[in-house]
Amino acid sequence: MKAFAIVVPDNKISMAGFNELKESYERYGHDDGLEMHEAISLDKVELIAGGNGLTWNYPWEGKESDIKSGLIKSAYSTADKRKRISCFMSHWYLWQKCVKLDETILILEHDSRLVKRLPANSTFEKANYDIIGINDPSMATRKSKIYHDKILNRIDFFQPVPRIDEFNIPQGLAGNSAYVIKPVGAKHMLELSQEYGMWPNDALMCYQLVPKLGVTRNFYTRIQGLRSTTTL
Repeated sequence: MKAFAIVVPDNKISMAGFNELKESYERYGHDDGLEMHEAISLDKVELIAGGNGLTWNYPWEGKESDIKSGLIKSAYSTADKRKRISCFMSHWYLWQKCVKLDETILILEHDSRLVKRLPANSTFEKANYDIIGINDPSMATRKSKIYHDKILNRIDFFQPVPRIDEFNIPQGLAGNSAYVIKPVGAKHMLELSQEYGMWPNDALMCYQLVPKLGVTRNFYTRIQGLRSTTTL
């Protein structure tokens, strides 16, 4: 399975994270290579997004209700709006790549690291999910202990995203730092981007909009706990 790591190349924190990620990737015997995917530069991100017909459609402050989906959209902490858009667009480009390659890929962010060897590609291919989170929820998302325990309380190796909030709150993966995505899932995310506009990745990629969104009971990655390059 091809693996891509989103990295901000001129950011020391991001590069240090990528180096740790790469080392862990190789440590667990993955010799098929980890490709660095450069995040969209801040000076170009809005122009590139507009050129692809994408507009930001999520509040920067407070809350608002999305009429089409019925979901409540709550603002994420963001000091520089361009960083949030850049994060979305960096994933968006990899969704495009997944469709173009017509094969399942692994998408990682620079602050993740492997903690055990990934199973064979065929294991993910057989799963009845189009997008599969593989990250340990601990310290990676809100209500992380509840999220973590709900997964471990089930015996299924692949299972749906845990329900930890009211039905109208977007609920997705434990952050988007590590997930496997199939071409059909990538195509669906690209379609959602056009239909709903750009949202924070882990808000748009929610079970309410992505029915075949799942997680693994085994956690293969964990966040490094680096200083955020998106919110600050």
